[in-house]
Amino acid sequence: MTLPDMHTAEPIPEAARAEIERLLQTGDLFRYTAASDAPVALLEAEFAALMGSKYALAVSSCSAALFLSLKALDLPRGARVLIPGFTFAAVPSSVVHAECTPVLCEVGDNYRIDLDDFEAKLAGDIKAVIISHMRGHTSDMDAIMKLCTAADIPVIEDAAHSLGTLWRGQKIGTLGKVGCFSFQSYKMVNAGEGGILITDDADLVARAIIMSGAYEHNWKKHPVLLEAFSRHQNKLPLYNLRLNNLSAALIRPQLDALAQRVRDGRRNHDYVADRLNRSPFIDVPAPLEGEERAPDSIQFNLVGLEDATIAAFARRAEAAGVKVQVFGQSADNARAFWNWQFIEDLPELPRTRAMLMRACDVRLPVRLSRAELDAVTDVLLNAIETVTADAQPAVA
Repeated sequence: MTLPDMHTAEPIPEAARAEIERLLQTGDLFRYTAASDAPVALLEAEFAALMGSKYALAVSSCSAALFLSLKALDLPRGARVLIPGFTFAAVPSSVVHAECTPVLCEVGDNYRIDLDDFEAKLAGDIKAVIISHMRGHTSDMDAIMKLCTAADIPVIEDAAHSLGTLWRGQKIGTLGKVGCFSFQSYKMVNAGEGGILITDDADLVARAIIMSGAYEHNWKKHPVLLEAFSRHQNKLPLYNLRLNNLSAALIRPQLDALAQRVRDGRRNHDYVADRLNRSPFIDVPAPLEGEERAPDSIQFNLVGLEDATIAAFARRAEAAGVKVQVFGQSADNARAFWNWQFIEDLPELPRTRAMLMRACDVRLPVRLSRAELDAVTDVLLNAIETVTADAQPAVA
């Protein structure tokens, strides 16, 4: 079986073509040109309905959504924002951009937040929390929300990788005060770039809408309480992080395909995970109780192997056609916290570092067939068998 192209994104549905052609012919790409029913406005209404949220604001990226969420919380300059030590560099960057201070907590071998370290650091004058469901892995949201609610600390969910994931039946992104999602090409919904935030807080979303670039009276085209807008008009800076109509036209028809993509992604992931877990050198962490994932990639830990052997595994798999990213061994990897050198007093997180040095990441597009999944998995298993021919897994 020929290996599939693992790096192409999900295709754009044919249903988008007519709207894209109309927009190209009219040049009507700015979200505020039309008096009503602009594609971006329709996307916001449809996405809010899909998620069961009152309000949605589409913006240029998930990073922009995180930044605007922090600004809309009206945090004081320098406010300490607790984030996991395993996330993408855009998350601490959004904190810095919002003139706040990122505080990193440990993450365990299963890619979830270390709750003991989280609770200890939450007591350190934290003003807000960003929970990154990194690569779609959900931390214990019951425990996290209980701690944050008791301390009256708002939670922003970075759900860039978790559109379609459920936690005890509730949609990820709706547990905190704000949920932020991505439409970048390697996500479940592909617009190349783009993001969206959801919330039930009218005042918060009004602030975010104005700051996103709803200048003058363009905020009137958003279905939010007039009172909320009138409090903030001309009192907030404009960051101009709007989504354009062409991107919305790409996104909207994909929302109907989301449920099937989630089912396909979970089936593919679990099939590959079952095969990989048969190797004594590979561990794919199981979901937490109550977590229903929506994966489009797979992560696994290499067990009991030296750094050189792990690097050899990645090289051999790539030579055979499957790119394996070992988070901690990939040069300048934006998911390795020690590369976030824009953070002052960057802490050491020994547990997170140890995990990242053996945690592997492989794209697993939801469109892959069973034969293609087998071809990819065979490459990974053959690579680990070759590099560990004379090795034995460490005894627990």
